[in-house]
Amino acid sequence: MFGRSYQVIGIPWPDLNDGLFYNDVVKPSDSGKSLIEFYSCKYKSSAPLEGWLQRIKNEQITIDGQVITDPETTLRIGSEVVYRRLPWKEPDTPYLLEILYEDDEMIALNKPSGLQVLPGGVFQQRTVLTQLQWWSNKQRSSVLEELHPVPVHRLGRGTSGILLCAKTRLARTQFAAYFADGTSCIRSNSNSTMEEGTRRKISKIYRALVTGIIGDDEVSVDQPIGRMQYPGVAQGLYVAIPSGKPAYSKINVLERDEQGKHTLVQVEIQSGRPHQIRIHLSSIGHPLLGDPLYVAGGQPNCFHSEVVDQSFAEDGGYQRPMKPVPGDCGYYLHAHQLVLHHPKTNEVVKIIAPLPPILRTRGEAEDTRNGVNE
Repeated sequence: MFGRSYQVIGIPWPDLNDGLFYNDVVKPSDSGKSLIEFYSCKYKSSAPLEGWLQRIKNEQITIDGQVITDPETTLRIGSEVVYRRLPWKEPDTPYLLEILYEDDEMIALNKPSGLQVLPGGVFQQRTVLTQLQWWSNKQRSSVLEELHPVPVHRLGRGTSGILLCAKTRLARTQFAAYFADGTSCIRSNSNSTMEEGTRRKISKIYRALVTGIIGDDEVSVDQPIGRMQYPGVAQGLYVAIPSGKPAYSKINVLERDEQGKHTLVQVEIQSGRPHQIRIHLSSIGHPLLGDPLYVAGGQPNCFHSEVVDQSFAEDGGYQRPMKPVPGDCGYYLHAHQLVLHHPKTNEVVKIIAPLPPILRTRGEAEDTRNGVNE
């Protein structure tokens, strides 16, 4: 079954978001601590001590509903402590989403580069999830009472293309099983192939533009991916590392640009590790063209950690680190094709996201000029 739609959804972003509320209930281990000790120790990755003092003085913290401005206030077990992050203007972000496929169980979107999928960091409102919620609220009031679409996987903020979302509990459960099955059946030896992927319930094919000329027409990469400490990334940065989790990518060369020293490739992934394609291509010496973070070897551009700037922003939090971070855009990566078994009917569904001009072969570009669709 092949599904395609050209409906576009999206609402322009408000100038400011709604801010955030972070709730804590004081545990026995925190009882007797001062308010500033609690926040500066438990949430030191959010702001330095001076930043938390600023937030307290700015009346952004309450205990059991009462605004507290004394940082030495003693906490008692069971009290509810709430920090309110004031509304802020998030960076400029696309908001329009093209619906590539939709039925009662699922929806597939064409995500633009620059739009984050789920809330995180400075992007708390300007995400795919928010647009889905706004859209589904409209639909629910008029058509589908049980419409609750949520993304079932992630694409990097700079990555464009197909984003699969589930509308029902059945679809969420099935898709979770599909992705788990793909990760569990990865072979760890270098002779792995993607043939067993044909028996899987879901497969994804990407287009990417990489630096340099890849000599072989086909390359398999099984470099494990793990995390390392990195400034500005609280949970650690994913990199190529021997102690990481297994990951497998199959790379096919589509076109070589000898003059520009670029290679256009198709990548099929069996696992779904964070930033896998960016890491795997850089690990073989061909980082994505324009990638500000990963360089040859599957490591970050600035490997040696530096001390994060201890000055803090207007809201008391840390300034953005000077080094590149995973959400930075500039590279060319597009989730082009998705083939899956429908979660309810088990029928095969193929979805295609139109290619950006820079990721088309010369033949595809000519077909587009002549009005031939993909």
